Amino acid sequence: MIELKIHSREHTEFIVLTPSIQRTITEQGWKEGVVTIYVPHTTAGVAIQENADPDVVRDMIYALEKADPWRDSQYRHGEGNTAAHVKAAMLGSSAQCLVEKGRLRLGAWQGIFFCEFDGPRNREVWVNFCPTTSPSSAG
Repeated sequence: MIELKIHSREHTEFIVLTPSIQRTITEQGWKEGVVTIYVPHTTAGVAIQENADPDVVRDMIYALEKADPWRDSQYRHGEGNTAAHVKAAMLGSSAQCLVEKGRLRLGAWQGIFFCEFDGPRNREVWVNFCPTTSPSSAG
C-alpha cells in the first residue's frame, strides 16, 4: 500500500489525484489489475468524475452544499462539521479503477478527485493494487 499526502487549501475542494495515482502506478511497476483509492477520513471522500470542464466540479460543490448546507440548526454533532460527514458519506471513501499496460483506464473525460469537505487540512490517500491473472496463465 502506498500513502499519498494531500494538503487541501479550501474548506470544500476537489483535488485532482489522477497524475499522482498514475505516477504511483508507474513507479511501482503495476501493469494489469485494479487500483483502489481509499480515503481514511470521515469528512473527505473520493470520486471519479469529469475532469475536462472545471464547471462540473464547481456545480458538484454547489449541489452538495445546496443538498447539505454547512450550517443547519438541527445538526447535533458538537464539532460543528456534520455537513462534512454527510457529504463524505454521500460520495464514499473509496474508488477503484482498472489498470491496463501500466495505465489508468479512465473514460475520455474522467479524473480521480480527492474531495475535501472540512478543510483546509493535511490528509492522506491510500493506494493499493490488485494484479489480475490472464486466462492463459491461470492454468
